[in-house]
Formats: sequence, C-alpha cells, structure tokens
Amino acid sequence: MEQEIKTLQNIVTRKGSSRVLTFSTPHVLKSIFCFNDQKYVSRATFCKEIHLGEGAVKTLISHLKEYGIVSSIKSGTFLTKKGMKFATEFCRAIPSQNFIKNCNITNGKYNYAIRLKKEYVSNLGNGMQQRDYAILYGASDSLTLVFKNNEFVFSGDNMVCFLDEFQTKEELIKTLDPKDGDVIIITSSDDKFVAEISAINTALWTLRNEK
Repeated sequence: MEQEIKTLQNIVTRKGSSRVLTFSTPHVLKSIFCFNDQKYVSRATFCKEIHLGEGAVKTLISHLKEYGIVSSIKSGTFLTKKGMKFATEFCRAIPSQNFIKNCNITNGKYNYAIRLKKEYVSNLGNGMQQRDYAILYGASDSLTLVFKNNEFVFSGDNMVCFLDEFQTKEELIKTLDPKDGDVIIITSSDDKFVAEISAINTALWTLRNEK
C-alpha cells in the first residue's frame, strides 16, 4: 500500500512548467474508484463525479495516462490492466464506503462512512488526527470507530457508540459489512461531495501512517 499511495502523490505533482494543480490525492483516488465502477467514463461524467472543471479533469487524465493507469477511446476513459491492479489494491484496503443517514452524534447534513480493513491500519491513534484531516478538506465533523464484538467503539477509549441509535448501527453493518477490528471513518458536511472527499482524504492519511 505504501507504493500505491506514493504513486497517488506522484500523480498530483506538477509536470514541468504546468500550472498549479487544482486536484489532490483524494481526488485521484476518487477517480480510481469511479473508473473501477464503470467500464468507460465520459469526460462529462468524470467532471460531475469528482467536481472538477474540464481543464482540471483533462490534466488529471493526462497524469493518469502517464503512469499507465488509464487509457481513452471514443467511448470514454477506462482502467488499463495496470490500472485495474492498482484499483484492486485500494479496494482491498478500503472494501466498502457509502453515505449513511443522519445520526445524533454527527453535525452535518450529509454523512459519509468508509471502512478500512484492520490489516492495513496499525497506528490509528485516538481519532483526533483523523478529525484534523477531515476538517482540512472542509468536513464539519469526523468520527473514527473500530468494530469490536459486533459493536462500534470510539478509537482510543473503547466506549461503545450508537447505544441509543440502533438503526444507525444496523445501517452501518448492512452498508459496510465490517469485520472484527476494522476501522470505520465517518465524516460530515452540509455539502455532499465534501463529506465524501474528506472521508477519502482521512482514509488515505490513516493508511499512509499505518507504520
């Protein structure tokens, strides 16, 4: 996973005299997930999915092509064999993610939950670091939980979460299918895309600091 994250960081490095890039590593990973979900992705769909202008999308696709991750034909852009392998590595570490309904312990209109497999996280901390990285991308709040003995507990103190919110707990289990020891990151925002991209950024930061 260390090498894959390094590749993401290289993709967002300016090339030669190019202008300052308007996308970052979580945008690149979001684009990888987008390509992985569809056989071909049109430029218009890509712009809509990652909330970037046409110029930025064109540059991002160009950088992905430089690393052999995607290619394009008339039908759209698609993952190459190398790109499929690249996407598979991230899907192993992040096997599930989705929006969930509002709950009492988050303060945003939209909540995005992302699951990290326990094998990829060894330096979780108390969740404050994750919160900082979520807020960096505009989130209003962030929770870092661990799934233990069929309960979600706060990282660092093992206090059980969702004691009075059975429906939220069941939704997370159904949506993410967590296994014992897996980490769940939930980020909140009044902007739907911000909730998602801040969760992806937080997940990347957590994986990057797995050592």
